[in-house]
Amino acid sequence: MKKIFAHSVPTVALILTFAFVMSSCQNFEVLEKDPNRAVSAPASLVFNGVLNDMYNNVNGGSAWGDKARWNQFYCSNYNYYSTNEYTWTTTDFSFFTLKNVIKMEEEAKRGGAADVNPYSALGKFFRAYFYEDMTKRVGDVPLNDALKGLEMTTPKYDSQKAVYVQVLKWLDGANDDLTALIAKGDRTLAGDIYLGNDLRKWQKVVNAFKLRVLVSLSKQEADGELQVKQRFAEVLSNPTKFPVMTSMGDNMQYVFNNFNKYPRNPSNFGFNATRENMAKTYVDLLVARRDPRIFVVAEPAEAKIKAGLKATDHEAYVGASSGEDLADMSTKALNGEYSFQKRSRYYANDVGEALFIIGYPEMCFNLAEGINRGWATGDAAEWYRRGIAASMGHYGITDATALATYLDGTLVKYAGNNATGLNQVLTQKYIAFFQNSGLEAFYNNRRTGIPTFLTGVGTGNSSRIPKRWQYPSTERNTNATNYNAALSTQYTGKDDINDMMWILK
Repeated sequence: MKKIFAHSVPTVALILTFAFVMSSCQNFEVLEKDPNRAVSAPASLVFNGVLNDMYNNVNGGSAWGDKARWNQFYCSNYNYYSTNEYTWTTTDFSFFTLKNVIKMEEEAKRGGAADVNPYSALGKFFRAYFYEDMTKRVGDVPLNDALKGLEMTTPKYDSQKAVYVQVLKWLDGANDDLTALIAKGDRTLAGDIYLGNDLRKWQKVVNAFKLRVLVSLSKQEADGELQVKQRFAEVLSNPTKFPVMTSMGDNMQYVFNNFNKYPRNPSNFGFNATRENMAKTYVDLLVARRDPRIFVVAEPAEAKIKAGLKATDHEAYVGASSGEDLADMSTKALNGEYSFQKRSRYYANDVGEALFIIGYPEMCFNLAEGINRGWATGDAAEWYRRGIAASMGHYGITDATALATYLDGTLVKYAGNNATGLNQVLTQKYIAFFQNSGLEAFYNNRRTGIPTFLTGVGTGNSSRIPKRWQYPSTERNTNATNYNAALSTQYTGKDDINDMMWILK
């Protein structure tokens, strides 16, 4: 008995110990879960976050940030805060946002949505939007191997052409899905801060963005796979299948309020009104055309007023060259030689003006540009006129007589579907981009050379306007093999901001 008992004690203890260990493992699995951290979220909430990322992507959280200087709309004259240099380094990728797009789609399905639903349709648009933004910053980017999580941590790069082919497929897919959802009367979209959950307006935005993409590919208009001209003509000739914006009411725009205040609101940077002055590139275009928008966006130069000019005289408005030495610019600005931003419009209230992400004026000018280039039949002059009228209206300039006089001006009256007419369209598009649409003014200049950007010691980079950004440093550190292969394929092995990407060749 004793022998049996002696052997039974460790046996029972072992069994108890094993049971305790197993119980502890099970408890640990339960305890490791943080009850305060959500593991799921409504699709509408994730959707709302993606929309906010679009705003931050367009303007970096500020309508008067670096992008406005790189667009040469205004200049910094105080180097404690910023300069006017184009000494760019790396940019960021948008894969974090794209992962949220995938999460948005998953949550919609988890909530019982059909395979084709508003979130899946807009997911295609978001993919197109953010991938197009990434590729036009750097060139080739990971696409087919990307967004696979731990399954693929070192994704290969896809060519810029392949990215654009896929972007156009996504946009067509989004348009088709939205057509089907609208026909069904689907009203399940929620969380929309831009378009009030209106799928019809979203479809117009998708197609307006498609026009932007096609125009950005103008140097590759003859490519048989992209079919730039054919796709452009299809949008213009089939408005039933490809509805586009018809007014400023269709704008995809960020509207500021007393909670999300305008970046230059009085309680924020309202006291910094003299640290930036207007840029010559932008101001001179308005002055030469006797453009009334100059009176709305800028203050007259104090020195000009003291010399006897009036605030209603175009010659009273002076911008500084972005290439000017910063010390010289600062001295001249303090002496009242340059115009500043309009204080009553940009500094005196919390709301300010709405900020376009994809706007109706741009779409009008894109249509005018494509028709001017011979991609489709249509009235380029009418789209040109509509773009100008819409932009004027944005600034509260609605007098029909004043608009007619402006449109008949020597530098403004449309010269026809020729090089001069194209220059006019591109110039007016640039003017309409003032303080909105992110870097689109820069991208259009990079593609066309219009308007002429000013350079000098103040812009750095050996007085050159760069063509691209360097890849994110994380690519060099964690995806070096594919990163180096992409540089070798595109830029002879260098990650240089002055190298020419495929869409510009």
